[in-house]
Amino acid sequence: MLLFLVLVNLVWAQSDLAAYQLYDAKGKSLEFKDLVKQSAKSDVVFFGELHNNPIDHWLQLELTEALMDEGDLVLGAEMFETDDQIVLNEYLQGKIKLEHLKKEAKVWPNYDTDYAPLVEVAKEKGLDFITTNVPRRYASLTSREGRGGLKDLDGAAIFLPELPFEVTKGDRGYSEMMDMMGGHGHGMNMEYLVEAQALKDYTMASSIASALPEKGVFLHFNGSFHSQYRAGIIPYLLAKNPKLDIVVIAAVEADDMTFKPEWAELGDVILVTPTNMTKTH
Repeated sequence: MLLFLVLVNLVWAQSDLAAYQLYDAKGKSLEFKDLVKQSAKSDVVFFGELHNNPIDHWLQLELTEALMDEGDLVLGAEMFETDDQIVLNEYLQGKIKLEHLKKEAKVWPNYDTDYAPLVEVAKEKGLDFITTNVPRRYASLTSREGRGGLKDLDGAAIFLPELPFEVTKGDRGYSEMMDMMGGHGHGMNMEYLVEAQALKDYTMASSIASALPEKGVFLHFNGSFHSQYRAGIIPYLLAKNPKLDIVVIAAVEADDMTFKPEWAELGDVILVTPTNMTKTH
């Protein structure tokens, strides 16, 4: 009886302090195994994270390890830029030290806590890890001069997708970006700022399209903004390959983790964590 009471209290405590909750787009509760099953059947999974959320990063690692048992797996991430590929490959192959990767690949400040575990799994298991994002200097250039500023860059072609590109018309993410800024770019051209964001999405789509496994899943890690509403990266990717089966995981935080109707369009799987969850940085 004592053991039973301890177990009951433990279960109650765990449910009372749930670390996360998964839903489908209709608000049906999902278990992690449901996410794995759905992801394994797809061609591309976009894990849209909140960059400083520890549960998001833990689940990224768990999903990576689960999908390795389901077939071929390729990883990719917004957090690495296309000109980091050689350095990352050299680290994955054991040719250079971690200190050189961290210095020369321009890793994010939260690399050690949030992204190193994914890279180390790729290194241990021999997985390809694709650097998908545009070099930040070209995004910065675009934010100042627009898409036209990308012309005549000596030697840049190997780091950039095929140019020119068009900003996706009616993209909900870009519209929300304009709304959040209230039409003011703090002295910068709003159109150019959207073009810079679109360049990132277009580059990530191009990087993914060129590295899809023949039989397996491409698991991509990016900020939720880049893939929620199936916008951002996804229209560019589908323009290259309309037949792709894509799963979008969209992360949100809430005081009450009960499903909210406004989450329905965010993705195929909604990952909810408490607003007061401890942050990684």
